[in-house]
Parts: sequence; structure tokens; C-alpha cells
Amino acid sequence: MSSRLEQQIRFIVEVDKLKEIFRQTLCSQSRRPENDAEHSWHLCLAVIVLAGHADHPGLDVLRVLKMVIIHDLVEIDAGDTYAYDSARAADQHAREAVAAARIFGLLPADQAEEFTGLWNEFEEGVTPEARFAAAMDRFQPMLLNCLTEGVTWRSHGVTQDRVLKRAARIAEGSTALWDRTVRMIQEAVDAGHLPPPPAGA
Repeated sequence: MSSRLEQQIRFIVEVDKLKEIFRQTLCSQSRRPENDAEHSWHLCLAVIVLAGHADHPGLDVLRVLKMVIIHDLVEIDAGDTYAYDSARAADQHAREAVAAARIFGLLPADQAEEFTGLWNEFEEGVTPEARFAAAMDRFQPMLLNCLTEGVTWRSHGVTQDRVLKRAARIAEGSTALWDRTVRMIQEAVDAGHLPPPPAGA
């Protein structure tokens, strides 16, 4: 077996660990925490279905898919950082960059360079593809939180203003999805599933 193939198989075996990294977001039916692999699958399918709502015409959908399928692989080492955990978010990028170097470094050099470039592109959020990828990465858990009656939001004391602030990046990739998100969040508040901002905030 060639050295290249050995490296690629070692990588494939390593990233199977993503199935064991659990998120705060709940699955809509069982209400159990989804794992990172399930998130990545759902996110990729959402990109395929909703790409027509991207603000940028001529979006490279395959590039978006590559970004969203690899960007959470770093959580094998770095763990999942809850969206509203400001303490862990402080060093999140540094932890994940170290993880990216190790995990992508398992691949042959050309693929390691490609994956690292895609991961950095997502993190920098400058290209139309990165902006849409980030928009979808915010939209998918927002949708699941609404479908599960905001259980995770309420258990962490998250309020409407914080959710809107977190979701704001959706507007950078898709005006249509942002408008839908704002409506979903208001519906969650009206249903009592998401607390409004504290008085005087």
C-alpha cells in the first residue's frame, strides 16, 4: 500500500472520532444532543438545498460544502465550544488552530495544505463562499433550537438579544435566511421559548 494511501486512511480513521463530540444543540425528534458528525451532515444538506438563497450569484457550492464538512474536525482535539460561552470562546481560535495543524497534518502534504486553506478561509469569513458557509453554520443550530422549544437557550440563560447578536452573521451570506431567522427568533420569544432581553438592556 502506498505511503499516500496509508496517510489518507489514517486521516479517515482519525476523523471518525467526530461522531463522539457532542454539541449543546438537540436533535429535533429525540431531543438528545446532536454530535458533530450529525451537525456536519445536516449542514451540508442544508447548503445544497438553500444555496439558491445566497446573496452572491455564482456561488461555488462545492467549495462551501468542503468548508462546512471540514471546519468542525478540529473539535476532535479542541472540543465543542458552546456558542454563548464567552470564557471558552476567548482562546477558541488558538486551540482550534493547533488542532487543525495536527489533524490536517495527517494527510499527504497537498491535501493538508488544501484543508488548512479551506479551514482558514472559513475562519476569516471574507470570501462569498466563507460568508455563506458561516451563515449556514449559524442558521442550522438556530433552526434546531427553535424546533426544540429553546430548551438549550433557557437552560443556559440565553436571551433574545444574545441570540440575535450571534445570528447576525447570517445576514452576511443570505438576506432571505436572515429575514427568516429574525421571524423564527421572534416566534420563539412569543411562544415563551426564548426570554426577551433583561429589562433596561
